[in-house]
Amino acid sequence: MRSTLPIKRVASVTLGKMVQPSAKEATDVLAPYLRAAHVQPQGRMINLPEQPMWFSPTELRNLNLLRGDVVVVEGGAGYGRSAVIREDFSGWGFQNSIIRLRPMIGAADGRYLDYALQEGLKNGGVDLVTSTATLPHFTADKVSKFEVPMPAVGEQRAIADYLDRETAQIDALVATQEKFIGLLRERRLSAITQAFALLGQPDTELRRVAHIQTGVTLSGDGDQDLPRWPYLRVANVQMGSVDLSHVKEIHLSVVDAAASLLRAGDVLMTEGGDIDKLGRGTVWNGAITPMIHQNHIFAVRANPDRLIPDFLAWWLDSFTARRYFYLTAKKTTNLASTNKTVVGRLPMIVPPITEQKTTVESISEQTSRIDALIAKAEEHIALAKERRAALITAAVTGQIDVRTATRKAS
Repeated sequence: MRSTLPIKRVASVTLGKMVQPSAKEATDVLAPYLRAAHVQPQGRMINLPEQPMWFSPTELRNLNLLRGDVVVVEGGAGYGRSAVIREDFSGWGFQNSIIRLRPMIGAADGRYLDYALQEGLKNGGVDLVTSTATLPHFTADKVSKFEVPMPAVGEQRAIADYLDRETAQIDALVATQEKFIGLLRERRLSAITQAFALLGQPDTELRRVAHIQTGVTLSGDGDQDLPRWPYLRVANVQMGSVDLSHVKEIHLSVVDAAASLLRAGDVLMTEGGDIDKLGRGTVWNGAITPMIHQNHIFAVRANPDRLIPDFLAWWLDSFTARRYFYLTAKKTTNLASTNKTVVGRLPMIVPPITEQKTTVESISEQTSRIDALIAKAEEHIALAKERRAALITAAVTGQIDVRTATRKAS
């Protein structure tokens, strides 16, 4: 194992500035800035629409971004993510959600530092030092003191060259599999849409054939003297399934809990989140009884004489339903949401029960084959990402000699 050094010994550590929406001085400059959303997992930088803020000329000089710098996400869901700047960001600054590491000449290579930080995030080292009183923060002070394996700079460059080549191959494989999954999902949507097209045009609204139940608004753990109830959160409701591996509980009165109790056959729909998942449904099978749900999940209870739950769950995956939720959703930068009224007005096709059952059987048969292919591709992606992480760990910590590995490969 290699000896380690704190990052402050090999790079300057600088926190960005708080967003300044208006000029304070006549000399202030309006310039685009880098933010946490630019920095994605596995060292990826993505392009986003430019967002400008005001900098003083001195701030813009001091908060510049040059090739070889490493940027680290300071807090929030992506804390600890890092990426190396591959080309100068001319005229840009960076926000205080970003920490810039500028390698010292002769002491560190930016690409290597990025890989070392990726390894530290993967192995849990970042979590050990991250502040988590409210939201997790990998502060500039903690980044400065964070220790990483630190060989001589020549060896760092050799490791970075090796990992650049190897991870590029793995990333290309992952990209191919992700493209394949995208095509399969398009085929899946087409199969669902075609099955419903045979039934005609929407002729009613969801509220006419089902009751839409809103869940309980959570406030801490509730009164400890009241009964405990398991409840489903948005995190539990997956596309086509319910994840019961982590079910939380809350204390509520029997009367309050009764208003959000689930029944087997209820179709669970998410009220907010990623636009692609918004309004998607899955049938609750009553695996845990009693069970309640939070207010960010709707429980749609079909009228048994008019609508079967599985038909509704598939309808929520149809082109008509996806387009409806996309057009009616209240959207913010990264999220979308809907409400009970909008859900109730969802256009529906409601043929006789026998036709609904036939449609469900047809769609299930077609999509099961596609879903199997998607699952296999996702498995390949997971294995590739595991290999990528293991390769970085082995190279950064000295478990493999990259020069020997490179010679063997050639």
